[in-house]
Amino acid sequence: MHAMQYAITLPADYDMQIIRDRVRTRGHLLDDFAGLGLKAYGIRERGVDDAPVNQYAPFYLWADPEAMNRFLLGDGFRGVVRDFGRPAVQHWQGLFHRPGPAAGALPRAFTRRTVTLAEDADPATVIHRAIAGHEELATTEGVHTTALALDPRRWELVHFTLWADNAPRSAGDRYQVLHLSAPGTGLLGEGRQW
Repeated sequence: MHAMQYAITLPADYDMQIIRDRVRTRGHLLDDFAGLGLKAYGIRERGVDDAPVNQYAPFYLWADPEAMNRFLLGDGFRGVVRDFGRPAVQHWQGLFHRPGPAAGALPRAFTRRTVTLAEDADPATVIHRAIAGHEELATTEGVHTTALALDPRRWELVHFTLWADNAPRSAGDRYQVLHLSAPGTGLLGEGRQW
């Protein structure tokens, strides 16, 4: 599993209905994209859920790294580049994935929290603790899906969780989900990825 996100920060007075319309008319195009576990079409609106900016910031869990490459080099991402410029794409190695009790519902929100490992921390110990936290989170009412991933270049963990309803503030940066494409969630596996 691989996790991926890019964020397109938009002007403070940007009409976010443009993004909503874009997702409404194009979101279905990845509903059957081979190799994609899931894509949460996320936005942040300035002033909503403590968001400081307007952003279009989809989050992906890929079951197949070749599919991720096909997407980034294909027509779908070319449209993003054409309309908004080429964003920096963050990418993490997947460590854990688990559906939660609300996996059958359409999620309304997702959270993302990034934590840098301390210089003197043992990475394996920190990751085991983080996985234990996600194991517990995966049993929490309202959780659709939760995942944990690692950027070994920066030694950062990214905590990603989809929520059936509003996401708690303590879970991280909050995003509204406009659409969920989930053609290959079964290919992501359940539990630890290492």
